[in-house]
Amino acid sequence: MRRTSVALVFAILSSVALADDFVGQVSVIDGDTLEMHGLRIRLWGIDAPESSQLCRGEDSLQYRCGAQAANDLDAFIARRPVICVPVSLDPYGRTVATCSAGGADLGQWLVRNGLALDWPQYSKGRYREAQREAERTGQGFWKGSYVEPWLYRACIRASGKPSACSDDANAHP
Repeated sequence: MRRTSVALVFAILSSVALADDFVGQVSVIDGDTLEMHGLRIRLWGIDAPESSQLCRGEDSLQYRCGAQAANDLDAFIARRPVICVPVSLDPYGRTVATCSAGGADLGQWLVRNGLALDWPQYSKGRYREAQREAERTGQGFWKGSYVEPWLYRACIRASGKPSACSDDANAHP
């Protein structure tokens, strides 16, 4: 009975949370998470480096690529209204949505500028061409090396430290 009640409440909340598009000003939480009207919104189909994540630039020096993704996204949005179209809820209760500012898909903008990766598990390759272009032209973290954000998070969960989890023998390129 309790399990049924929890499922019913989740279904009701899901339909409410996904009922309409959201429009307004946002706060950038990190490279793939926004907050609008007190609601956390995870950008659909991409994965950006975590705020504490480090990448290596073309000079081989580490820099805070997660913080750069968030800062560059904030500068791109430039306090313009953002439109978010809900797709689903993630396991953490955040709304997952495609969002745009000034007509530009924020996920595509992040990937094209080398600030996030296409996450084909979710995007089904929607941002694949933008990622290929970023890699080909050496945009953002494609100038140096990086660890995929999902591998970085797994390392941190396994009690790793940001500096150790950011460097990997299999780092790209």
